[in-house]
Amino acid sequence: MNRALIFAGGTGQRMGEASLPKQFLSAYSKPIIVHTVEHFQNCEAIDSIVVVCLKDYIPYMNELVARYKLTKTVSVVCGGDNGQASIFNGLKELVRLYGQDNDDIVLIHDGVRPLIDEKLISDNIECVKANGNSITVSKAIETIVLLNGDTVDKVMDRKYCNVAKAPQCFYLKDIYANHLRAIEEGKLDFIDSAMLMQYYGAKIHTVGCSAENLKITTPLDYYLFKAILDARENEQIKLL
Repeated sequence: MNRALIFAGGTGQRMGEASLPKQFLSAYSKPIIVHTVEHFQNCEAIDSIVVVCLKDYIPYMNELVARYKLTKTVSVVCGGDNGQASIFNGLKELVRLYGQDNDDIVLIHDGVRPLIDEKLISDNIECVKANGNSITVSKAIETIVLLNGDTVDKVMDRKYCNVAKAPQCFYLKDIYANHLRAIEEGKLDFIDSAMLMQYYGAKIHTVGCSAENLKITTPLDYYLFKAILDARENEQIKLL
């Protein structure tokens, strides 16, 4: 079975004066988190969804689940102190619901990364089946430099550079076991699931995506998201 873990536990501090956490801001009359979850809801390969959410917004998230008929969402759980802790809470809920003595695949995805599609979800699932794990990446479109203080230490060759995105996908039993190991060892600040898995010896495999698979973190990201939706809507109108 294939499970989606959507984490939306951030407070959106980089969104400036937004009245709501970024995942609940509206675009095209729907909150961003609903745009995101709907991709997994509508994907035939996905069997169930767990959403990790800010504690105070759990009732509202449950209301959105009912309003938009997100019927594959089986649970909404509380986030943790950081991304790693929030993901662990979602994994723990999946293990509670389905156990870990199976070959369930979990697709870990940002609640504020709403520009994905069914093919990207399916490609990641197939990569896990073939290689044991999968993370989504897009090619770097600008030159990346490593800094030493305020000076450039190294200019990276762009053809070798990619940007890690989501979903990031693993066998549930593998990622859960490594989260438990990290907690036991007091390693609580991994940037993402790929970094955690690689630290414990996994060779990470990739699936490519377009630069449109953006994470809505700043006001600019929000405006880009709305512009892409506008462009897609206009394209549909032209085709009619």
